[in-house]
Amino acid sequence: MFSPFRLLRPFPSRTSISALAIRAYSSSTTTMAPTGKRIVFTGGSGKAGRHVIPYLLSKGHTVLNLDLVDFPDPTAGVFTLKTDLTDSGQVFNALTTHYNFGGYEHGYPEKAPDVVIHFAAIARNMLVPDNECFRQNVLATYNIIEAASKLGVRKILTASSETTYGVCFSEGKTPYHSFPLDEATYDRDPMDSYALSKLCGERTARTFARRYGHDIYALIIGNVIEPHEYATDFPTHVNQPETRRRNAWSYIDARDLGQICDLGIQKSGLGFQVFNATNSTSTTKEPIEEFLKKWEPDTPITRPMEEFEAPLSNRKIREVLGFKEEHDWRKYYQP
Repeated sequence: MFSPFRLLRPFPSRTSISALAIRAYSSSTTTMAPTGKRIVFTGGSGKAGRHVIPYLLSKGHTVLNLDLVDFPDPTAGVFTLKTDLTDSGQVFNALTTHYNFGGYEHGYPEKAPDVVIHFAAIARNMLVPDNECFRQNVLATYNIIEAASKLGVRKILTASSETTYGVCFSEGKTPYHSFPLDEATYDRDPMDSYALSKLCGERTARTFARRYGHDIYALIIGNVIEPHEYATDFPTHVNQPETRRRNAWSYIDARDLGQICDLGIQKSGLGFQVFNATNSTSTTKEPIEEFLKKWEPDTPITRPMEEFEAPLSNRKIREVLGFKEEHDWRKYYQP
């Protein structure tokens, strides 16, 4: 999540950025493997990013984090550039910034990254007034995609949301149109400003992909689960399924989201794409079709579903990008 408010802490004085400091920052960062990509990641200090970035580092990529708060793990070697993404000038500058102080030792300015991954956002409704949530999210996404496109970045991943399917933040209990929730055919018709901002982001991505002929993949990210939440939250998620209706009994493990991002980096030439970014497995104890017929009897099931397939289906991302779930919730919680 990002905020429009500038940080008030002073930046280091000119004399404090010494050769010693440069060497210290340089030695603390991860070295990119020959096949790794240079990635600018927005919102990397948030709930998802703090797990996705370490996954990307483990695959040999180099990552610069754009956020308004430092990366939460100071030992990870992730440099954070404090950037207001609603300011297009800051965004253009940030995309050509060194990844750490060691960059000054290279002897040349930083070029644009190989990949931009845009996760930064006001993370949900009711953190700020609705119009401010919409303004920040839409403007930040536009600024990032425009700057990356004009600087020649050929691969952009941008975060959309499960909320765009129209139930998560609906007023009252509203029905799903059909199951499974499919990227290509489902009429995504949300009521709320957050989801609307994400749909605008998808349209922005499609527009720039058409104009520049590059790859922009929009990830419809499910409810993000961190490793510790299996113990704290899944007893309720699994045993009180009514609490998961607004999330379509689906989720994405933050580490599996890292895999999805890496697969998106590897797979090129698809142009504009939208992918449900969820785990393969539903949060139900019963087989999914049996469960849905009992809990949502008036909602049609449009195709045969796998035994425990998540209703927010990731079939496309499995078939197109080769995603394989590594963190099924049953590994961590047994009802």
